[in-house]
Amino acid sequence: MEMKIEDYLAQGGQLTSPGNVPPRYRGELMRLMASFVDSELAGAAGFADTINDAPGIRNRIAAAKITQEKLDHAGRVLEVMGEFGADTARYDTRHDWAARMARDADLDAARHGDDMRLSVFHYPIAGYVDAVVLNVLMGLATVVQLHEMGRVSYAPLADAFREIAPREAAHVDLGLKGLRQIVGDDAGRQKAAQSVAYWLPKVEASFGQAGSARFEKQARLGLRHTENETLREDWAGRVADAMSPLGLG
Repeated sequence: MEMKIEDYLAQGGQLTSPGNVPPRYRGELMRLMASFVDSELAGAAGFADTINDAPGIRNRIAAAKITQEKLDHAGRVLEVMGEFGADTARYDTRHDWAARMARDADLDAARHGDDMRLSVFHYPIAGYVDAVVLNVLMGLATVVQLHEMGRVSYAPLADAFREIAPREAAHVDLGLKGLRQIVGDDAGRQKAAQSVAYWLPKVEASFGQAGSARFEKQARLGLRHTENETLREDWAGRVADAMSPLGLG
């Protein structure tokens, strides 16, 4: 008796090309990829605006490196989307990736506008310190999320995410290096603490709701494996480990 494709995927099976992907699987896979690509493009646009705010050449180089590599990561996943018919030549010009909403907007985890970026990337960055704090907090979230996405059942995409993961982890290291400089005096620590208080709930919202029906749907297709709440707890532990030594925990 032939195994149903959902059973095959739920048991750890993988697909390797668009030709053997059923329509419902394709829809969920495209949604997952679009969210990542759009978030990387929006994130890169936000950080690009702060490069010249960074103090000193080395910090500007670090900010530029993060921006460039986020664009590269978006491009890698966009190539996979292209295999499913996405118009890669026009995709990254369809939206204003630098567009932001009001800083005091209450978006929770909802998506806004006509792209698929995570809600955190709809908020504006208020200068260099704010950018560094967001880089660390969201970078730690991305590390957790990429570990999950590196197990996705579409093998070419899983490979891409596993290649991207070490560079996103390196972005966190660069951010922590900048944050250590910032908290070297009381004024810098106070400013960083304000940014942490602002960004923490917004990054937390990026993990989605506990008991998500979408998680259940994606889990049956092998596109997700770990529940949102477990990922959120992993991230919270990493944040505590990173921030406490800096007096920001």
